[in-house]
Amino acid sequence: FHVCISHSKSLSDEENLKLFGKCNNPNGHGHNYKVIVTVRGEIDPVSGMVINLTDLKEYMQEAIMEPLDHKNLDKDVPYFAEVVSTTENVAVFIWENLKKLLPLGTLYKVKVYETDQNIVVYKGEESI
Repeated sequence: FHVCISHSKSLSDEENLKLFGKCNNPNGHGHNYKVIVTVRGEIDPVSGMVINLTDLKEYMQEAIMEPLDHKNLDKDVPYFAEVVSTTENVAVFIWENLKKLLPLGTLYKVKVYETDQNIVVYKGEESI
């Protein structure tokens, strides 16, 4: 999935510049993120699948696209009112949303590409 998101930092201009460098902009900035979700589990002997990909796409639509696509994280997504809107926290947000929708134990990994070189992989709390 590709999702377009903007965000702005809530620190002072000086703190934002020091911490975020070129990504600092008082009006915020955005990225066209790429999100890859990995699932795991037993392969169903009848369907031959761990999960039906049509179902997975619907879950991803609900967990990723609806709350995030073309949104300003800090202004439009309540979760980020109290959480810094970094790519790491976007991955956690997606994980938590998908975990509520997918069958227990199916979600394995959320990988968020901010750019081709800036990538975050999150596997839930137990991976920290």
